Amino acid sequence: MEGNILVIGIAGGTGSGKTTLMKNIIEKFGDVVTVLSHDNYYKRHDDLSYEERCKLNYDEPAALETDLMAKHLDQLRRGEAIDCPVYDFTVHNRSDETVRIVPGKVIIVEGILIFEDKELRELMDIRIFVDTDADVRLCRRIKRDVNKRGRTLESVLTQYQETVKPMHEKYVEPSKKFAHMVVPEGGKNRVALDMILGRIQRHLEEV
Repeated sequence: MEGNILVIGIAGGTGSGKTTLMKNIIEKFGDVVTVLSHDNYYKRHDDLSYEERCKLNYDEPAALETDLMAKHLDQLRRGEAIDCPVYDFTVHNRSDETVRIVPGKVIIVEGILIFEDKELRELMDIRIFVDTDADVRLCRRIKRDVNKRGRTLESVLTQYQETVKPMHEKYVEPSKKFAHMVVPEGGKNRVALDMILGRIQRHLEEV
């Protein structure tokens, strides 16, 4: 089954445009695309209060259960369905729910740290790093976290300064060297997008 499934990793810093690129791919190919998000694999912290969970560093590899994600991706590559965990950003903890994910002919794996882990990145056929100016990324993060995740502006900026920016420089940016393709501005880069869509189209014609 593995040869019939194309696994595409999309990494890049917070607010870089990963989601826009992913949405363009899904818009073009629809139901044949399955998405696996690293964000859903943040570790559970039932032992901590909400205030304590707010202070955790969510931008380092240790915050995520990446070994479980790698196991799930391996199962999807073999054509097996998985029960993916669900993370609730409003309470900073993993939900009790899971989502059943059935593999399509194309699997997109997305997250800021997915190239940092060797086991995980080696399960990907194509690795794309979305590279966007830091100021632009910060503005997008503020807009997303305030509007969609119920955060205050102050909390977003504090987190960015204390963990997001230093962890980006320590882990995310260095992982760019593992990418097969570096795409400035993500889904807004029409030339790169057309190349990616063309590669997926060829895969679908071959299987």
